[in-house]
Amino acid sequence: MNINQLIFRSLKKNIKNYFLYVFALIFSVSLYFSFVTLQYDPSMDIAKGSIKGGAAMKAASILLVAIVSIFLLYANTLFIKRRSKEIGLFQLIGLTKNKIFRILTMENLILYFSSLLFGIFIGFSFSKLFLLILIHLTGVNDLATLQFSKEAFVQTILVFFFIYLFIMLINYTFIKKQTILALFRNTSSTENRRKNISIWEMIIGIAGLASIIAGYFLSSKLFDGDFTSINELVIAMISILTLVILGTYFFYKGSISFIANLNRKRKKGYLNINEVLSLSSIMFRMKSNSILLTIITTVSALAIGFLCLVYISYYSIEKKANESVPNQFTFQDEAKASIFLEKLSKKEIEYNKVTIPVLQVEMNLENILESNLGEVGFDLSKQQLPVISENSLKGIDIAENEVLFTGYSNILEKIMSFKDTGEITVQLNGQSKSLSYLGLENNTYISIRFTAGGLPTAVVDDTLFHLLDENKNPNIQLDSSVYIGIDMKDNGDWKAANDLFISLQISDSNNESRMESIKDQMANMGVIIFIVGFLGLTFLITSGCILYFKQMGEGEEEKYYYTILRKLGFTAKDLVGGIKKKQLFNFGIPLLVGLLHSYFAVRSGWFFFGTELWTPMFLVMGLYALLYSIFGILSVTYYKKLIKEAL
Repeated sequence: MNINQLIFRSLKKNIKNYFLYVFALIFSVSLYFSFVTLQYDPSMDIAKGSIKGGAAMKAASILLVAIVSIFLLYANTLFIKRRSKEIGLFQLIGLTKNKIFRILTMENLILYFSSLLFGIFIGFSFSKLFLLILIHLTGVNDLATLQFSKEAFVQTILVFFFIYLFIMLINYTFIKKQTILALFRNTSSTENRRKNISIWEMIIGIAGLASIIAGYFLSSKLFDGDFTSINELVIAMISILTLVILGTYFFYKGSISFIANLNRKRKKGYLNINEVLSLSSIMFRMKSNSILLTIITTVSALAIGFLCLVYISYYSIEKKANESVPNQFTFQDEAKASIFLEKLSKKEIEYNKVTIPVLQVEMNLENILESNLGEVGFDLSKQQLPVISENSLKGIDIAENEVLFTGYSNILEKIMSFKDTGEITVQLNGQSKSLSYLGLENNTYISIRFTAGGLPTAVVDDTLFHLLDENKNPNIQLDSSVYIGIDMKDNGDWKAANDLFISLQISDSNNESRMESIKDQMANMGVIIFIVGFLGLTFLITSGCILYFKQMGEGEEEKYYYTILRKLGFTAKDLVGGIKKKQLFNFGIPLLVGLLHSYFAVRSGWFFFGTELWTPMFLVMGLYALLYSIFGILSVTYYKKLIKEAL
């Protein structure tokens, strides 16, 4: 038999074992090719242009290469270890290590590049689906029909060719490094599963739980005013990351074993078959896989956290647009507003107009703020705020010595927390005048352009407003001192009015359309949520596959025990019950810890991204958990097959 015949027979014999490797490869190629197809396709220029030439798409493609490379290398490592005994047999019959490497290289070459081409075909099919998702997210309906991209094809081939070379280098190193005895022991060696819990491991277990809880506690206090300087915030953030990551490692290294051991001692060692197959294995399997599980949990938490924050931003677009552009059309330029109103009248479109004079006034806010922001650079004794008259609004009646605050961004609400009552002072005719603070209401009446990015607007009595106008500081007034808001009487005319607004080319930072503001934000955030979602989905599937591959390897190791248990009289149903419980731990614990990490991370700073927390966060976490559970179900199915083959 020559070497070519041996290669053919070896490939035919191992084709079933190659299933995982081929699946990992096709999946990785299809994801990467579908993404770079969107990146290179001309139809994406509109969407990419909204985030500066698609820089985010290019950065995401690099990150995607890193994810799929690690995934393929891990899958190859698992597969090569499963063939250790076969490689040892090749050496026993006289084949040199170089010839064995040649056999494996040719097998990989055939499977790798055939899977590569098939993955490209699958990827192009999926790219059409991803394009439809992107169109829906961005609201950009001008995207053309997706075309096969030669640039994407060449880039995919080159990227995966270099990954192939790196895989071959690892295989060569593995073959050269291993002795015949080590190769035969590789598949038969198991992790230490009978070692008793030591005092040190108990300490690690308790420390892990304590570190995670401490990290969660710090994150809940991050923006509550306890940290008043930039240095304190940075130190707190680093401390949170350190505590949570180290705590996660200690949790897998000792906490799970410690808790399971307490449960075993509580039952005085009398465990039923379900507990033997689940808890006894989990206690030591997770301990030996602690680094891998820590990485998966940490990156899962990052992926879920980023997805939640981006979706919070996307979900809040309309509400944020309503706050920044209170009316359907807002103007600070009276001449442009007149042009727009004249065109509306010619088109016989009826409208409502509000005109609100706005002053910029320096106020002393020291007595109405919860925290001392002077330590972080805020001069609370001279805080510049927009001021409007009560006469500009309907249904508000304020005395001459009172002031009401309206409209406030979520971000500033966390940084500048107001009291319910207090005194505010303003300078009037060279003297300080005290005003009784009436509180803060949510309604927004003027554009965010007047409020320095979200500061509250002060509403005062009309008499006081005119006094402030007569004594205003000209150095702090804006170019425009009037806000003009226009709404259509019939919402059905809004689209026609918006088209007219665009045709006049009067849109700028001071003259806005709420509809266009929403469209622009959707185009920006739609691309970002697509990229983050794509990468999050990629990591979810790759990490799920890694855990699934790990379970397959453990299943092969434990197959002998299932045979013994079946011979002792335990039914397949008995064993499957324990396996289900085991997989609930294997997949459920990393998922639960990852969800908790992401929850506290998102909860501490979600207000920087949007106006709504619970709905978008629960949607993202629920979908992530649902998709992740699929791999647990697949693992149970695989174990059922092993148990069935046990006799």
